[in-house]
Amino acid sequence: QVQLVESGGGLVQAGGSLRLSCAASGTTFSTYAMGWFRQAPGKEREFVAAISWNGGSTNYADSVKGRFTISRDNAKKLVYLQMNNLKPEDTAVYYCASRYSAFTSNHAQDYGNWGQGTQVTVSS
Repeated sequence: QVQLVESGGGLVQAGGSLRLSCAASGTTFSTYAMGWFRQAPGKEREFVAAISWNGGSTNYADSVKGRFTISRDNAKKLVYLQMNNLKPEDTAVYYCASRYSAFTSNHAQDYGNWGQGTQVTVSS
């Protein structure tokens, strides 16, 4: 079982940057693909980015391509989401998730463990 704790959210002006971190516990972290999802008020949870077990493969939602970067440090059991050029529509609670597979997926139902989320608010 992997436990996940997100941090790094906050309030930022449009055009600004934030880096989210996800700290994982458990000895098998390095074998899992990891993902970031987000949920805005009144909307369904949506895929943001995912990274394979060794960082060799990454996927992004079209809405964040070129602005967000997902990365991981298996030695430290950390996953990051660097968010640049933030827009008001990026405002949401951001969740980190782990998948019982080495390979990425864009679908929330493929991820078995979730963090509690961290709020990101982008003002215009």
